[in-house]
Amino acid sequence: MSLTVGDAAPDFTMPASGGRTVSKAGLLGKPFVLYFYPKADTPGCTKQACAFQEAPPQLGKVGVEVIGVSKDKMKPIEKFAEKYGLTFPLASDAETQVAEAYGVWVEKSMYGKKYMGMERTTFLIDAEGKIAAIWPKVKVEGHAAAVAKAVAAL
Repeated sequence: MSLTVGDAAPDFTMPASGGRTVSKAGLLGKPFVLYFYPKADTPGCTKQACAFQEAPPQLGKVGVEVIGVSKDKMKPIEKFAEKYGLTFPLASDAETQVAEAYGVWVEKSMYGKKYMGMERTTFLIDAEGKIAAIWPKVKVEGHAAAVAKAVAAL
């Protein structure tokens, strides 16, 4: 991963659930969490999204928005958000340009076959648009709590 803490977060503008658009420019001035996940409505991604859905009371108190990003098109993202009552924006990076800019569109391997996929990674971006923390290769258990703790320390 080429990005490190202190780097300027790459710009982005993406369509998001609920008819929203999310962009770095629109979020500047307050810290936010950008998390990349492989696929909507799969077990690990559902657990992670639901954990973030429960974390916003802590995150919201400090004015931090959470945005989930996957390669999925908007239709499956909207179904996923609706199915689990996810109120934070889930963004579609169908062309993987944002994932590539953040270094999370990587070669993966399953059963000996290599393919390109989204690496589960979370970025905490500060009010100036700089990367404050990175969690690469996220394990879902306890992750949202760890992010909330880092946000509190900002």
